[in-house]
Amino acid sequence: MAIPHASPGDVIDVRPFGSNLSAAKTATLFKTERWEVVRVVMTAGKEIASHNAPGEITVQCLEGAIALAAMGKTQTLRAGDLIYLSAVEPHAVKCIEDASFLLTILLDR
Repeated sequence: MAIPHASPGDVIDVRPFGSNLSAAKTATLFKTERWEVVRVVMTAGKEIASHNAPGEITVQCLEGAIALAAMGKTQTLRAGDLIYLSAVEPHAVKCIEDASFLLTILLDR
């Protein structure tokens, strides 16, 4: 069964989960040939090892805090922070506090 994604014109709620964060799951909000938006949910201490995305990306922290390592430094992103990385930039994420963030990928197809 295919995972349901938002359709053009759908309103997507990306407000913080707050007290429901611990029960939330990572979900792809929508995906097209050109781009993909994923709401990533992580618990404190979890890590995503260094990797390259298949295109340019933005990471926007919605709640909690994450440490994003890229371009030779590690930066803390908290609610409201956004960062842009080129497609060839290796990066890693470590969750400092339970968090959710939007990952937007511009797919080069």
